[in-house]
Amino acid sequence: MKITLHVTPDITPRPLVAEVILETRVLLNIDWASVKPKGGGGEVAIDVPHDQYDQVAAAFEKRGATITALVQPVIKDDDECVNCGACISVCPTGVISFRDDWSVQMDLEKCVQCGACVTMCPHAALKVGKY
Repeated sequence: MKITLHVTPDITPRPLVAEVILETRVLLNIDWASVKPKGGGGEVAIDVPHDQYDQVAAAFEKRGATITALVQPVIKDDDECVNCGACISVCPTGVISFRDDWSVQMDLEKCVQCGACVTMCPHAALKVGKY
């Protein structure tokens, strides 16, 4: 399961992810991060095993971070999508592909919410999910 870790400027200098890995012994994969230097806050998208979500979320929250479960990272508007496939070529993780009937399908478990597909879509049929 994907989560977004929201950190405030006062806790960004700490090695939060390392601390949580050491405490929980859960291996975490960072999908992307946007942290501002010199006292800025930030966000980090992390892949957490489903069965260990509660333990990991509690460990981050104990350290002052806010956690949001990323349920649907990209939303496709089927009424706007013309199945052109422009999004397929820019997806770095292979989330988007064609079905046998040439319609676009998405495997959201792989999505790292980078937004490349949203930028590429000529019909604005894709949107980054809100947390």
